[in-house]
Amino acid sequence: MNLLAFDTATSGCSAAALRDGALAASQARAMTRGQSESLMPMIDDVLAAAGLTYGDLDALAVTVGPGAFTGLRIGLAAARGLALALNIPCAAVTTLEAVAKAQPPLPDRVADGAAGLLVALDSKREDLYVQLFDRDLAPMTDPAAVMPDALAGLLPGGGAISVAGDAAGTACDALAAAGIAAHATGGPGVPDAVVVGEIAIGRDLPPVGQAPGPIYLRPPDAVRPKDGGRLRP
Repeated sequence: MNLLAFDTATSGCSAAALRDGALAASQARAMTRGQSESLMPMIDDVLAAAGLTYGDLDALAVTVGPGAFTGLRIGLAAARGLALALNIPCAAVTTLEAVAKAQPPLPDRVADGAAGLLVALDSKREDLYVQLFDRDLAPMTDPAAVMPDALAGLLPGGGAISVAGDAAGTACDALAAAGIAAHATGGPGVPDAVVVGEIAIGRDLPPVGQAPGPIYLRPPDAVRPKDGGRLRP
């Protein structure tokens, strides 16, 4: 199976082509904006490097959030358009699970009552996008937007916790202030398309025509003007 995966949901842009479960080519760049101009040329470059054309693709995978509103829409629009044009399935992968699966093995802290892995992503606001995973990286909570001082309430016990994501430092400081031993994993802080593709390949693909939907944990900052923007009479 030939699968194309990409991510524009946070502070980066990445694309990867996988052939029969193995990585064929990938690119990744850090960027807080500009994904709309960078994504399709990056995809073209990755497919060319992998020796594939769009017609060779059997499936797509894309991150669906949580993340930046504009970045999410860019990736989802590209995924939906390509899936429709190519008549192939498109798998949805969350940003939080993509970061979780990219981390190095968790330390053996079972004796300390370790809860597992907390992924914390920068929301660009006061809260954090978070999700708790067990030691086997199975989700223990749903994705949520949580203030740092409320993170301790997510943990099932008072033992040590590993923390990943681009907001790991903020999360570790908040947990330490609550008396919880937390340490950053040191792994990737944002999603990478290679991991997104690997997650998708390990699952059953959705039916063709089932479009992935975004995970929004808060309303967009842009709001419709009063009276729809019309001038007052």
